[in-house]
Amino acid sequence: MLIDSHTHIHFADFKNDVDEVIKRALSQNIWLINVGTNKKTSQEAVDLAQKYPEGVFAAVGMHPHGAEEELKANSGEKDIEFLFELSQKEKVVGIGECGLDYFKLKDEGVKKEQKNLFLRHIELSQRSQKPLIIHCRDAHKDMREILKINAGKLFKNPGVMHFFTGSKDDAKIYLDMGFYISFSGVITFARDYDDVINFVPKDRILIETDAPLVTPAPFRGKRNEPSYVKYVADKLAEILKEDKEKIYKQTFDNTKTLFRF
Repeated sequence: MLIDSHTHIHFADFKNDVDEVIKRALSQNIWLINVGTNKKTSQEAVDLAQKYPEGVFAAVGMHPHGAEEELKANSGEKDIEFLFELSQKEKVVGIGECGLDYFKLKDEGVKKEQKNLFLRHIELSQRSQKPLIIHCRDAHKDMREILKINAGKLFKNPGVMHFFTGSKDDAKIYLDMGFYISFSGVITFARDYDDVINFVPKDRILIETDAPLVTPAPFRGKRNEPSYVKYVADKLAEILKEDKEKIYKQTFDNTKTLFRF
């Protein structure tokens, strides 16, 4: 068994074959967590999860890229309440994708609104008692500060740092707070993260595709999908010098432990 802990199969890339993509994964004993990025995609993730009796789960949240739009609409509290109601649905296992994304971002006002939106997700996680799925790009300093200040609102195993691209020092801080670390298809073609992978305890590692993005080798240039998480797992086993089946089981068990299903 394997599980893709972070995918977006409700995106338009899959509009013509989403059920085939899901069935292809399930036929290979690969489960998946379909992660929302706004109100619409969160609802779609829940609808898809409820369509399948086993192996398809959902997370609900707002990606930091939505912060500027939310600021203009002045709809924050209403949106969070909508997400809370969704979070109570069957097979919803996490809160996210949420966090901070400062990539090429200079506008301090937008950064501030991203922080405010993320704080609402921390409160939503506490209220729903479901773990955070955190996006952090070029923003680890502020992310660490926010999580430290709000440590009292985090419960045991508070969430996962999705698509982790930080340093060992960053990883240590998140691990010390109880977070899991997730690695994506980028590890199949970039060697930048091998040291971090070897640093993170095996019982705190998750794997993901982040489909349709960042397709692993040997399928680079094609659309990514959950069944390709096997190639992430295989590369992880190679880097860790572990048996593949052991890594399959370890990452599957880790994901079940974090998301409690």
